[in-house]
Amino acid sequence: MSGGSIGEGCEVDGRTLHYGEFYGVKDGPDTDARDLLLVWGNCQAEALRIVLSSSVDLPYRTVRVPPVHELESADMPSVERLVRRAAVIVTQPVRAGYRGLPIGGEDLEAMAPAATHVIWPVIRYGGLYPFQAIVRHPASPAASPAAVPYHDLRTIVAVRDRRTRFAEWNIDVGPERLRAAARWSVEQLAARERRHCDVAVSDALLGLGADAAHTINHPGNPVLLTLGIRILEKLGAGAPRLPERELLGNIRAPLQRSVVDALGLAGKARDNWVVDGVPVSEEYVHERQMAWYVEHPEFIEAALDRYDELIEILGLS
Repeated sequence: MSGGSIGEGCEVDGRTLHYGEFYGVKDGPDTDARDLLLVWGNCQAEALRIVLSSSVDLPYRTVRVPPVHELESADMPSVERLVRRAAVIVTQPVRAGYRGLPIGGEDLEAMAPAATHVIWPVIRYGGLYPFQAIVRHPASPAASPAAVPYHDLRTIVAVRDRRTRFAEWNIDVGPERLRAAARWSVEQLAARERRHCDVAVSDALLGLGADAAHTINHPGNPVLLTLGIRILEKLGAGAPRLPERELLGNIRAPLQRSVVDALGLAGKARDNWVVDGVPVSEEYVHERQMAWYVEHPEFIEAALDRYDELIEILGLS
């Protein structure tokens, strides 16, 4: 069940309990009289909320909320109730009317015009994983490739060139191209920050080395801490504490030795994916995704169009 009010005697599912205060099935701390700070966005938002809430002198309390891509029309009463109570809304750029719902940045401003609004970036950094891609297609907007929810430009190019053998899959890319790809990724994020955001983090990514990201859209704790410090400074609060666990480390992509060497990283190379603690080989992912593209060929052209500049930088064209 999700959204709306919960009737007496109604069984509450695990997801609703997980977001209990959001759905009104669990009250916030009775002793916490602080105003509400709402962190809004994709899966990065909950990780950032944890970081912000760890500041010992934060003058606001926070609430765990679902990521925006999971919200449905039945959730709108809960959304409106919390947004209208918020003194501060810390949000990623979300377009107005996202998923047909009034949950974008402009929508939140209309609901809570008196709140302080701070916009932070959707963090994507491909410097460590130059071939990794996120691709959407209007025919299947929620579709993800098999095995892991990331495309690989080497697999895309292999399908384009009709190369089916895994031994022909990997491509030797020189160190200067890998460094150029990392700079391109940072510049792409920096451009989005300049257009949409009040705080930035792109300038810190290259300096954080192998700890900057687990995948292109799962930043590491050092990135989240850097962003958290900058937001907290805007709010007049002290620095956050170091999290006790990796907040977005449930999926970790392979890290190539060539990338480690090209970027001068202190970290070790990783040969396999690690998904919820389980190693998954690149060959397995490649074979599953090659089969997936047979059923979803529209993603090949979408990836080639979306990443044409990066493909040129890497010399894959």
